[in-house]
Amino acid sequence: MTGGFVAPEAADGFGDEFEEIEVEDSDADAIARRQDEAFDEFRKRIKNVESLKVEASVFDDATLAAVYKLVQDGHVAAFGGPVSTGKEANVYEALGPEETEVAIKVYRINASDFRQMREYLAGDPRFDGIGSDKKKVVLAWVRKEFANLQRAKRAGVRVPEPIAVERNVLVMDLVGHAEDRARRLAEVDVENPQTAFEVVREYMRRLYAAGLVHGDLSEYNLIIHEGELFVIDLGQAVTVHHPNAQSFLERDCRNVAAFFSRQGIETDADELLAFVTEPDPEPAADLTEE
Repeated sequence: MTGGFVAPEAADGFGDEFEEIEVEDSDADAIARRQDEAFDEFRKRIKNVESLKVEASVFDDATLAAVYKLVQDGHVAAFGGPVSTGKEANVYEALGPEETEVAIKVYRINASDFRQMREYLAGDPRFDGIGSDKKKVVLAWVRKEFANLQRAKRAGVRVPEPIAVERNVLVMDLVGHAEDRARRLAEVDVENPQTAFEVVREYMRRLYAAGLVHGDLSEYNLIIHEGELFVIDLGQAVTVHHPNAQSFLERDCRNVAAFFSRQGIETDADELLAFVTEPDPEPAADLTEE
């Protein structure tokens, strides 16, 4: 890997984002209820795509309507096969405007781990008043991931760039390809573990400086593509004022330090925590490439 950083742009402030998060019925819900001829034709076309037949349970009418709305809005031009599948969400390859490659992340409302999501949402002022409605919790989670990706991108952290969100569907840049997907750090032999560690800890510092803690960071939420590291899965990331932010950050530091210790790097969780939370640490000389 090259170890180069993206240029950190000025973040829009430290700490919480207080804008209202809309979790009520969206345009997609209205489309699903309306069941007009154009939507019916779209639903038949998508459900007949060979690569999606085994995933039909993921695409209820409201989810199909969300994808339909994203197509109408010009964010998606063509739908492709799965890049990854998980218990809570599937990621699909798609084409965006002008043949750009994008990823569509579809959260399952019925299958998502409601209790785990509540742990991260409770105490976040952006999501006050959601209550225990499972649909609202999942919709809030998707919007939370979109907002967190935006904030991380502004802070100079390499993440899949968020493009659009509709109901339980998130559109973002596709890192790699379905046939040649970007690999998790846990899946590769790290050629230069010292450089990789310094990049990861700097990204953790930038997230913290922008008011975010990843909350589930490990070698399984870091991917490498064309020699560059990306941070993924920011749905659970919390603001630094979240009541569990400190414990989440300490866990992230333990996970990252343990992985790189196994790669032969001399580090520990306490040293990493001190670096991440230091207001203006001195950058390593060989990591100033932008």
